[in-house]
Amino acid sequence: MGKIPLTVAGAEKLRGELHELKTVQRPAIVTAIAEARTHGDLAENAEYHAAKERQSFTEGRIAELESKLANAQIINPALLDADGRCVFGATVDLEDMESGEVVTYQIVGDDEADIKQGKISISSPIARALISKYAGDVAEVHAPSGVREYEILDVKYI
Repeated sequence: MGKIPLTVAGAEKLRGELHELKTVQRPAIVTAIAEARTHGDLAENAEYHAAKERQSFTEGRIAELESKLANAQIINPALLDADGRCVFGATVDLEDMESGEVVTYQIVGDDEADIKQGKISISSPIARALISKYAGDVAEVHAPSGVREYEILDVKYI
């Protein structure tokens, strides 16, 4: 597995989720399994099977988070010096050339992406079109709805 790019905030979010799973969810599931065992025949015990399924999901998520954090390349956007170029972690102000609408996006890792918070995945079509461009450049985005053009108004590292 290659390095997984994460911002500092994204890494903290994953560490928080991992801590929650290990210290809260895992013990609660163990308790639920122990209680379900006291109800008798395990073959027909729906509570037991549901708890075991939750345990399996939780353990899988813990393993996934530990792997991602172990392979993370944590990037602090505030410490970047890319000479105004769009790179991972940059916050970019864009103007839609067709509608004139101005939007702001931060380019983040796949696990951090949340369009409602203005965070777009590095693997998204718009982020791929922006990478290596500068303020004043026009980026052509090949989106499912067709080709859209965005003018890059500003690139910040915050």
